[in-house]
Formats: sequence, structure tokens, C-alpha cells
Amino acid sequence: MESLTEHALWSVCRDLAANARFVDLTHAFHPGQPHFPAFPDEHREMLFDMSAGAGFNVHQYTIVGQWGTHVDPPVHFIEGARTVDEIPVEEMILPLVVLDISERAVADPDATPTLADVAAWEERHGQIPRGAFVALRTGWGLRWPDRAAMANVDQAGVSHCPGWSAEVLQYLLEEAGATAIGHEQTDTDPGAATSQGDYSLERYVLERDRWQIELMANLQEVPEAGALLIATWPKPRGGSGFPARVIAICPAR
Repeated sequence: MESLTEHALWSVCRDLAANARFVDLTHAFHPGQPHFPAFPDEHREMLFDMSAGAGFNVHQYTIVGQWGTHVDPPVHFIEGARTVDEIPVEEMILPLVVLDISERAVADPDATPTLADVAAWEERHGQIPRGAFVALRTGWGLRWPDRAAMANVDQAGVSHCPGWSAEVLQYLLEEAGATAIGHEQTDTDPGAATSQGDYSLERYVLERDRWQIELMANLQEVPEAGALLIATWPKPRGGSGFPARVIAICPAR
């Protein structure tokens, strides 16, 4: 017997399943993938193997928290700041804003967003909503999992890959009230900065009690405006980072 009451959230779920597109913004992680050079590679061991006669399959994974598509909570750079388990679930479902500099990054791998890019976005779509997740689309996710292509290091050892800019982050965090940011590259800061050990933009984000997702996938599949982002991850107590599963719910094409 069907319920005589239409539960509102169940109706929303049914409508989404029928009328929305779901885009996985997460790379599947694996040994040998691109990662921060100072980190060790993933080690994976089959502890129980059905093909060897065990009754079930179980892997043991040895990874750093900042592995693959992952969340950086404020404590990643700021001692005493919020940890992974202290980010409330209310911050994990957010309006998704996409700033697109991918065409510029084809010609200039050191490209960063400008306030003119933000103004153009707001001219097309209206003011960036408060509490948004703002993702930087650079096309860099299409290079995954080619470590050399992701790092794009020249003969002098300098990495040339896009990143955020101080002026745009300041606007997003101080004026627009964004809750979190994300990007396709390994780092918040452009490659030319990280090659010199400069991670000041990442520190800027985290010291303002924001969190971020790094190494996002498939941003080319989502619209600039109108989508929702769901970001979730395991809950290690006091955790300084962890692989994340990130999903965009987009209007149907």
C-alpha cells in the first residue's frame, strides 16, 4: 500500500534522479598516480584474496591523507584549526560556481584567474551566492594520471601549471563569502610559486577557516552556474586530510 503522504525530501530525490545529471568529480586513486613530490607512493596489499582461497577480498591501503582527489581542512596548514571530522555536514552540500580559465591555460600554463574573470561570471550569472563552493576549471584534470604532464616541469626544474591568484581568493573569501574552493591541479598556488616553496595562497585559504578540494576531475562536464556540489570523506578524528568523493548535481542538458 502506497503512503498517502508525499514526503518532500523523497520527492526531491525522485525529481533529481529523473531530471538532473550526476557528474563524478573524483579521480580513482592508485599507486603511481600524480602526487606532491615529498609524499610517499601508495602501498596496497591484498590481505584476504578470494582467488587464493580466502572467503572474501580485503585490501590494506597505506596512503598519506592528501592522496588523489582529497580534502584539505584548515588544520592542514594551521595548527589548532578545524580538522576533517570538525567540518559539519552542512558544509558538504553547496552551490557550485565554476570559474573557467581553461582556454587561457592552453596557451599559458602559468595562467591564473583575474577579477575580470569573476566580473564576467557575475555579469552572466549574477552575484556569486554566499556559501558557494568555487572551483577553478583549468583543463588540468584531463592530464591525469600523467605525472609529467601534470607537473609540466621545464629544464630548469620549474613547474608550469595554473593556480589561483591572491586577488580572486581575497574577493571570494572576504567579499563573496565562499565556503570552500577546489581545483584540478595538485596545489592551490601556481606551479611557478610551488617550485620555489611558496604555498602562501593555500595558507591564505586555510587560515580563514575554509577548506578545499584538490585534484578534482571532470570539471569540463559541469556548467559554470546552477549546479550543486556534494563533497564527502571519511571521518578520522583529528584528521589533517583524506581522499574525498565529490559529486556535482547538474541541470539536465
